Amino acid sequence: MSDPQQEQPAQLAPMPDDWRRALAVVAHPDDLEYGCSAAIAAWTDAGREVAYVLATRGEAGIDTLEPARCGPLREREQRASAAVVGVSEVEFLDHEDGVVQYGPALRRDIAAAVRRHRPELLITLNHRDTWGGVAWNTPDHVAVGRATLDAAGDAGNRWIFPDLLDQGLQPWDGVRWVAVAGSSSPTHAVDAGPGLDRAVASLLEHRTYIEALTKEDPESYARALLTGYARAAGERFGGRPAVAFEVFSR
Repeated sequence: MSDPQQEQPAQLAPMPDDWRRALAVVAHPDDLEYGCSAAIAAWTDAGREVAYVLATRGEAGIDTLEPARCGPLREREQRASAAVVGVSEVEFLDHEDGVVQYGPALRRDIAAAVRRHRPELLITLNHRDTWGGVAWNTPDHVAVGRATLDAAGDAGNRWIFPDLLDQGLQPWDGVRWVAVAGSSSPTHAVDAGPGLDRAVASLLEHRTYIEALTKEDPESYARALLTGYARAAGERFGGRPAVAFEVFSR
């Protein structure tokens, strides 16, 4: 009988790669940069199309900046951050930061984005109540992650949100996978090595947010954080630095 203490965690499978278009849907500016932009850099390098949709502009995210100033600033930083990893399409759904509500309105907005972009791969952030049972997740992350999982199916059903047809948004049932970043139950991974430096540079574009968050040197902070995440995921990916996802097939 094997000793459970000696058993190693299961290795992560490589992410599916037979797709051309991906759509990443998250709640706030910087959500993608805290962990999965190295994968996005690798995908755009390979000629795949990736677009971003953000539910909010992150206007409530910096205590020292009132929302009217913070929102436009964080939008600019997000667009610059996306450009670093080869993403040119960044949309904002204009839900209110901090109080995003899970429900039909959010599902409808995300389903509309899926119909516009017609991705095969949908990416979102941890939709569970906690980060690995250790830290409480934010309501916005939970709402947007859950609504994105639901919208993958909503987008393909013409009888759900039929008003989208009046906008010329035909059903899209082509989402084959939903990949959840930041999950405590990952199943797949992407080699982070080639895109890691750009991932650090991408996170650094959120300088205003980082400087409000920590007194550390921003570059040292960003590099240590992302390198640590990649190294931890890599322990289950053959020792290579990695970005991990929990992948749901459809």
